[in-house]
Amino acid sequence: MSAGHLYYVMGPSGAGKDSVLAWVREHGIAHGVVCAHRYITRPAHAGGENHVALSEAEFQLREQRGLFALTWQAHGLHYGIGNEVALWLARGADVLVNGSRGALALACERFPALRPVLITASPQAIASRLAARGRESEQDITARLARMDAYPIPAGSVVIQNDGSIADAGSSLLRAIHSAHA
Repeated sequence: MSAGHLYYVMGPSGAGKDSVLAWVREHGIAHGVVCAHRYITRPAHAGGENHVALSEAEFQLREQRGLFALTWQAHGLHYGIGNEVALWLARGADVLVNGSRGALALACERFPALRPVLITASPQAIASRLAARGRESEQDITARLARMDAYPIPAGSVVIQNDGSIADAGSSLLRAIHSAHA
């Protein structure tokens, strides 16, 4: 059995990463794709992705005990990817993780065969989505849009443009995963 591949999904807030990953979680099983849950110090009912909610104390305890393959902080929260991902990869599963552009270098150190995936959308679509979710002020949205161009597209990235339907973006991601095995 050959090892699976780790697809490290990132992109600006509002690009639709959570929605695309939710679609892949529902439709990717038939293709052998597994989506890892993130561990986040955010309440479970806060909306967005299906994550494992941890208190800051529990997160720190798990981090001290070496239970995470990768951790980072963003927007006042702690994020982690569990060590179970390495087991899944060893068992031949292709695994998608919802990562952070700021933690990409560390992720590449921990998973040298990592394949970066950038999900993006037009500034208009991102601004509309951020406004609709109601978590950011207009000033926050402007700042997030300004940061979009601050991150160059990592070399070798699969780029998914998410201006259309979630099914189109999710299907594009699954096709990219399949073509990597060809």
